[in-house]
Amino acid sequence: MPSAATAPPRRVRTQKPLLTAEEFLDWLEPGVKADLVDGVVQRHSPVNLRHADLLNFVDPLLRLCVEQRELGKLYREMVAVRLSQRTVFMPDLAFFTPGQRQHFESAYIADAPTFALEVLSPSSRRRDLGDKFAKYELHGVQEYWVLDPDELQHRFYRREGEYLVEFGKGESVIRSVSIRGFQVKRAWLNPDRLPAVHKALAEVLG
Repeated sequence: MPSAATAPPRRVRTQKPLLTAEEFLDWLEPGVKADLVDGVVQRHSPVNLRHADLLNFVDPLLRLCVEQRELGKLYREMVAVRLSQRTVFMPDLAFFTPGQRQHFESAYIADAPTFALEVLSPSSRRRDLGDKFAKYELHGVQEYWVLDPDELQHRFYRREGEYLVEFGKGESVIRSVSIRGFQVKRAWLNPDRLPAVHKALAEVLG
């Protein structure tokens, strides 16, 4: 057994310093998708096709509804949302009302979205239903949709006081509480049976 004098030195595990929102935004490059959660960078893995197909359906459906009714602005995944000094997210979809435009900076938005939507992937499931849920709840998001392209266990949350509370369980039509007139049929949210966007939009707009 080696003596203390001859034993190899122990490796000291050094902890990376926590980043501020400003440092993270300076580090973030075009094409890179990542979140900053309590100062720690969490990179996003490439999504599978079911994830992409579902998001590619919901995005134009919601975007056209928002634009035709002039309800505000909808942004997709590559726009950074600064929630606090050490938390920055890049939601799959984020809706902001006209009154929130004062918080729009050139490279990010310094306000929590009124409505946020995330599509789950195997690598993001714990984050989207854990850290992100808690942060969205803490920072005043009014509505949070979490879509599950694999198990179809979609979850819909709306604000009640300080908390985001699940709604729409077992309902065939999900009606947004924060985007006027927007609704989806649960059957539309199956990546294997996605309807044409224009047909779904006609039903949404009545």
